[in-house]
Amino acid sequence: MSIKEKIGIVVSNKMQKTLVVAVASRLVHPKYKKTMIKTKRYKAHVELEQEYKLGDTVRITETRPLSRTKRWEVAEVISKSPK
Repeated sequence: MSIKEKIGIVVSNKMQKTLVVAVASRLVHPKYKKTMIKTKRYKAHVELEQEYKLGDTVRITETRPLSRTKRWEVAEVISKSPK
């Protein structure tokens, strides 16, 4: 069994111990053959109260269900926001 990983951008850090990460994926429309970008938002768990800011690029990994909507956790920060 492989561990699923995704790379996305932090879009919300308002909750305690939870980040909302937007992950964009490219797909081709089946009929029109146009490349589209589909964005999905995942709630990711953060155990330590680190400073995650909007726009940070993070890697999230799949984990056991931690709440009704939270099934991912932040593995590492890839790059910080330029702000």
